[in-house]
Amino acid sequence: MSTGAEHGTQDLTERRAGHGTERIALTPAAGDLLRRLREAHGPLMFHQSGGCCDGSSPMCYPAGEFRTGAADVLLGRLTVPGIAESVDFWMAADQFARWQHTHLTVDVVPGRGGGFSLEAPEGVRFLIRSRLFSEEERARLDG
Repeated sequence: MSTGAEHGTQDLTERRAGHGTERIALTPAAGDLLRRLREAHGPLMFHQSGGCCDGSSPMCYPAGEFRTGAADVLLGRLTVPGIAESVDFWMAADQFARWQHTHLTVDVVPGRGGGFSLEAPEGVRFLIRSRLFSEEERARLDG
């Protein structure tokens, strides 16, 4: 699986490794859905573009199905109990520039999102819940 480095993408997982501050997390409901999606579709990934409408929601794809490049940032590799491999979470770099001071949590809510995200037929959609990093968390990220 691509780390993004060969495509010129920015990998923020290396910068925060060992600092104890994650940029992205999952709710238990999101983890449950990802396990079902993994069983049906194989390894998974997320991308959030920051575009209008559906582009502002995290979109779940089979790993490698969404091509990442220099305009994308790897925020984290999500560990999901019951899934052997991590689920990479990518974000468009211009959106990350606006959200870099926030901790993001992937959640699931009822309702159908649009687009090509794998959960669409399930009658639910992924969404992001956010909060600002504390001063302590920001210091660890910058360290």
